Amino acid sequence: MSDLLLAVDVGNTNTVVGLFAGDELRGHWRLTTHADRTADEIGMWLRQLLQWEKVSPADLIGVAVASVVPPMDPRLREGVRRYLDQTPFFVEPGIKTGMPLRVEAPQELGADRLCDAVAAYAEHGGPCVVIDFGTAVTWEVVSAAGEYLGGVIAPGPGITAEALGGKTAKLPQVAMAPPPRVIGKGTIDSIQSGLFYGYLGLIQGVTRRILDELGSAKVIATGGFAPVFAEHAPLIDVVESDLTLHGLRLLWEKNR
Repeated sequence: MSDLLLAVDVGNTNTVVGLFAGDELRGHWRLTTHADRTADEIGMWLRQLLQWEKVSPADLIGVAVASVVPPMDPRLREGVRRYLDQTPFFVEPGIKTGMPLRVEAPQELGADRLCDAVAAYAEHGGPCVVIDFGTAVTWEVVSAAGEYLGGVIAPGPGITAEALGGKTAKLPQVAMAPPPRVIGKGTIDSIQSGLFYGYLGLIQGVTRRILDELGSAKVIATGGFAPVFAEHAPLIDVVESDLTLHGLRLLWEKNR
């Protein structure tokens, strides 16, 4: 039990928590992100997850965090210290990455994006492209030599669906799912068609342009909507649902 690592990926919409035993993901949970949680709430929340797995905080060798919600970071640090008796490792500028960052402002690269790139290269080699379906849809591009070359950011499907429902008087919010046909026969399937096939066109179009610049590369999808879109996007080679957590583990190991 002495090689257990708690990995916490704090996103704008969801926080994914993973428990690693060595390099094996023993358990994971997807929870709603609330930026106003107190340190006590965060600490008790994480401790309860460990209790569910019959793990004591004393069994942990570390806590690793990738966060894109800065207001949560100091409370997360305090909650982990107080309730898990650990000083958390954060993915932030200045850490060892093992991956040259060939971009203009490396300090601006999101922690989750770096985790995705590191994990994809470790698992699949390069060149590779990661598409992460989160609150935003992001593309991370890694060279054959393992260099982070840059990426693309676009609004995610959830944001667009919420905006459409919130900014129109008569159009309802609908689930992001492929309708039975492109030409909708009613309001619901018409919206689903526009959202799903519109994003499918975005995914295919941006990925194709990246591959035109980069050359052939393995395309890996991750994030909540990855399985849904991968089924209809022939440019996606593989889905790795827990890619960000594995990248977080790898970065923690490089900085032990």
